[in-house]
Amino acid sequence: MERKVLNTLIFSIVTIFFFSFTSSSSASFQYQTLVVNTLPSSATLSWPESELFTGESESTTSLSVHLSHVDALSSSLDASPVDLFNLRLRRDSLRVKSITSLAAVSTGRNVTRIPRSAGGFSGAVISGLSQGSGEYFMRLGVGTPATNVYMVLDTGSDVVWLQCSPCKACYNQSDPIFDPKKSKSFVSVPCGSRLCRRLDSSECVSRRIKTCLYQVSYGDGSFTEGDFSTETLTFRGARVNQVALGCGHDNEGLFVGAAGLLGLGRGGLSFPSQTKNRYNGKFSYCLVDRTSSGSSSKPPSTIVFGNDSVPKTAVFTPLLTNLKLDTFYYLQLLGISVGGSRVPGVSESQFKLDATGNGGVIIDSGTSVTRLTQSAYVALRDAFRLGAKRLKRAPSYSLFDTCFDLSGMTTVKVPTVVFHFGGGEVSLPASNYLIPVNTQGRFCFAFAGTMGSLSIIGNIQQQGFRVAYDLVGSRIGFLPRAC
Repeated sequence: MERKVLNTLIFSIVTIFFFSFTSSSSASFQYQTLVVNTLPSSATLSWPESELFTGESESTTSLSVHLSHVDALSSSLDASPVDLFNLRLRRDSLRVKSITSLAAVSTGRNVTRIPRSAGGFSGAVISGLSQGSGEYFMRLGVGTPATNVYMVLDTGSDVVWLQCSPCKACYNQSDPIFDPKKSKSFVSVPCGSRLCRRLDSSECVSRRIKTCLYQVSYGDGSFTEGDFSTETLTFRGARVNQVALGCGHDNEGLFVGAAGLLGLGRGGLSFPSQTKNRYNGKFSYCLVDRTSSGSSSKPPSTIVFGNDSVPKTAVFTPLLTNLKLDTFYYLQLLGISVGGSRVPGVSESQFKLDATGNGGVIIDSGTSVTRLTQSAYVALRDAFRLGAKRLKRAPSYSLFDTCFDLSGMTTVKVPTVVFHFGGGEVSLPASNYLIPVNTQGRFCFAFAGTMGSLSIIGNIQQQGFRVAYDLVGSRIGFLPRAC
């Protein structure tokens, strides 16, 4: 009898402890609210008059420019929201292929490498989904007098270039193709000059003078080639003289709509590096919903150059250096938390940049969906699934293997997700990792795995943050809700 009472007592204690532990664990798990909105349609292309070239004034301190999404430049503006989203995912796959191909150079594999290429300014950013090389673009003036064109922003490449006449082969762009003969400030770079030698590879041709030729090849098969030159660029009336850029006469690939590309990479020929003395190697952007047109209810995406671009209150993490490849912005990712707890299967060792230039984590404006090494992704995904087990699951969608049916709901509670960087942590809004993929209420976890060793933090996870690049201070900052 006493044994039976004792067993019953032990069972009761264990039961109480179990339920107490379960209740405590459940209570400590952290959630946040996701507002359930389906896929929006594409925004129409409209540009503030203040963004257009209006004069010959010089920049003095900092400059801000509006940005837009490439969907607004796309020729398929009548496409459905789902069609546009699917196009975005296909372009994203090509983007990742291009970056992975370039990164492979650092390990010695046979891959074509892209040439490297105190006040400030800022401007608006437009999202450029249809571009294989980037998702956001801006309006600026090229030459003297200035010709207004759209240029894609790309933190994953260095060389600045645009299409030029005469064209051997040019893709369709929204504006007339730039004619260097009509510009007073266009100057061809001589072959053998120090500026020409800064290209990783260049060719010289025998004409009346020897001209430096450039060629940039992207991993998705796109390329541009032509004359290397210097030209004046104008941002909202602020002129930047003698910018080294490629004047492309043969341009083929996915660069639909925009005139060319403004390379924002870390290499020596990128725009931030070229203007380091003027803008102190500092710029930042804040990317908002791709359909935002800059109304009072929807602030525009913007990019800022100069000292004003780096908020003092941002969370900063140091930039790491890949001695084999200087284009990308490498970060130290230590781990990821879900629901307030570090995911056991996600550790710093999975994101290590080794001495051969292999591995690491980069942040990229032109990649949409964050890619993690496969083992880290599986651990993160499983932790999120466990925390979201009360949500109704839905079938996989494209590259997303964790989706939910949120139809009929207006808000839901989802597990929190936090990046732990060297120097600080960045807590993501729910809309930065659980995104709509159709108009019927299907939402998917916006991460994906990669079989390679390079991880990429994409722009969906960056949305709503002021992301500040400080090349001189060798750091990157994140400030939430700063658009």
